[in-house]
Amino acid sequence: MHPRQRFDYSSPFTRPPLRTEDGTRLIIWPVVNIEEWEIERAMPRHASPPPGGITGAIPDMPNWTWHEYGMRVGFWRLLQAFEKRKIKPTMSINAKVVETCPPVAQAARDAGWEFMAHCYVQMPIHKVEDQPAMIKQSLDTLESFLGHRPRGWLGPGRMQTLDTLDHVAAAGMDWFGDWILDDQPFWVRTASKPLVSIPYTVEINDITVMVSGQHESDALLRRARDAFDRLYAESEESVRVMAFGVHPYVSGAAHRIRYFEEMLDLFASRPGVAFWNGDSIHDWFARQ
Repeated sequence: MHPRQRFDYSSPFTRPPLRTEDGTRLIIWPVVNIEEWEIERAMPRHASPPPGGITGAIPDMPNWTWHEYGMRVGFWRLLQAFEKRKIKPTMSINAKVVETCPPVAQAARDAGWEFMAHCYVQMPIHKVEDQPAMIKQSLDTLESFLGHRPRGWLGPGRMQTLDTLDHVAAAGMDWFGDWILDDQPFWVRTASKPLVSIPYTVEINDITVMVSGQHESDALLRRARDAFDRLYAESEESVRVMAFGVHPYVSGAAHRIRYFEEMLDLFASRPGVAFWNGDSIHDWFARQ
């Protein structure tokens, strides 16, 4: 299906207002992205440009080790920041991480983080030869590790082909976060059952701000504050969802972590604001 065949047009400014049972008006959806970068592939992102104009070199040791810093150091800074504030985020995880870096997956599981399936390894979904098999492998691996099957999906780089959502629904999942086209959840049609699209973000995201934009260390905090102020004002009329996405090798860096912590404290500073995970958002919206 073309995406426009999967949903009808509507706007949070004109559709019937959404309310929560507990009075929350602005839902913060925190997402931590934990990825498996295989040294045998081109790196998904680059902090270090190649010298001498050489591109596509494999192995790409500078950028692979940049990512690994996040797994060895940055993740633990993020974990401490969330634990100090009693926040349990959603972790978008490549399933292979439970095999290659089990201490990270175990720490997140033990802290009560939600696991959102995020492919098996970090690679373009358009290059996956058998999407249903990859989705099943991802879910089977995570289920073996967690003892339950994840209900949510996020594609690598939020990428999809025209039939990806049909495969996600057929695998039994309930919601996904790939589409950045609303400030509220909405129903999406698939070949088998409806899914809920939970609004994720591309701009309150440390990849866009810090890696692509190469902004100063506090830029994500400043951008998040502006978005938060507007969404909080709009949420007086109808509930809004504000997501943010971070990566250990970016926001977990020593020169950025203080601003990440300040962002969490900003979100918690006003009444009617709460941190929810994906399953909670889905279940609340479904009850509407």
